[in-house]
Amino acid sequence: MALDKVNYRLLAIAFIIVVIGFLLMTGSSNDNPAVFNEDIYSFRRITLAPVVVLFGFLFGIYAILKKPSAGKKKNQQ
Repeated sequence: MALDKVNYRLLAIAFIIVVIGFLLMTGSSNDNPAVFNEDIYSFRRITLAPVVVLFGFLFGIYAILKKPSAGKKKNQQ
């Protein structure tokens, strides 16, 4: 296989981090479209959530590029 078991676990963690970031972007809905909701400009939605999503994507790239340890390779051969 192209990736090791550890890589798949790290990818699963990265996926969970990205989902958490997107959940942080969601918020309360506005029942009345004529009234402006200031909550859209909160720190959580504008700053924290995109940073969490970016970290999740970068962690996913790390998970794909991580090479298995040398001890595991010798045991598999």
